[in-house]
Amino acid sequence: MNIITPTIKHLLDTWLDEDLGRGDLTQAGINSNEVVNAHWECKQEGIFCGGGLVKCLFSQLDPSVTILLHKADGESFMHGERVIELNGPVSSLLAGERTALNLAMHLSGIATTTNKLVSELKGTGVLLADTRKTTPGLRQLEKYAVRCGGGINHRLGLDDAAMLKENHIAWSNGIEKSIKSLRKNIPWTSKIIVEAETEQQAKEAVLAGADGVLLDEMSVTNIQKLVPQLRALAKQASRQVVIEASGINPKEIKNYASTGIDIISSSAPITKSTWIDFSMRFSEKGESK
Repeated sequence: MNIITPTIKHLLDTWLDEDLGRGDLTQAGINSNEVVNAHWECKQEGIFCGGGLVKCLFSQLDPSVTILLHKADGESFMHGERVIELNGPVSSLLAGERTALNLAMHLSGIATTTNKLVSELKGTGVLLADTRKTTPGLRQLEKYAVRCGGGINHRLGLDDAAMLKENHIAWSNGIEKSIKSLRKNIPWTSKIIVEAETEQQAKEAVLAGADGVLLDEMSVTNIQKLVPQLRALAKQASRQVVIEASGINPKEIKNYASTGIDIISSSAPITKSTWIDFSMRFSEKGESK
């Protein structure tokens, strides 16, 4: 998927300006026009993400810089491997170094954490989805990193699907009336999901015609008992319903996957991930351009 949109390009310029300010003072002491080669070295293993962003960033900074990607987004790398080769003026490589590294390290951390959780679900048929708990301004990129790690995306924003959460339910006339009202007012293509904190809410959501039911912070035991009941209710109504579990401890992900649910949504791939450590190292001089 191409994530380089006009919005992303604008953000890259903003992030470069944030670091460069009025100019890199340190470059006053070097031959900044010299053309050199450099590479990114991995200090640990993981899943790579952000190569396209790095190429776009340096292209916007200086079109003369060339980038060779040794790893595509979503591919694994080992400790000590080189993932990127760069060639261009010293001034340009140094100017873009920190911003490019920060983006790739952050996104690769998310992809790596996602991949570890997805590996726990292998063979279960259960999918791992992210949440809207993202860094403001980085949602599109962070959710892209989740996909690179093997996960799927939940709502990108409030306009993706209607989702009745605890406060919506508390401030409305109940689940059934809310769903009926939503069906009249939202596009027919839109899904309606209900976040249920109790068994009764989950059953009411299915009976009222919800497309999906999110079982929030329920125990493995409770979900194991509840899922067959929800499936039966949906079958009686000649409908299918997606059953999702959220608010789980990632260490128990295998146990939740055995309950018969379809999706596990978790903020952990984004909020609990650790940056992958890359470093840029200069090597021999390059060809003058």
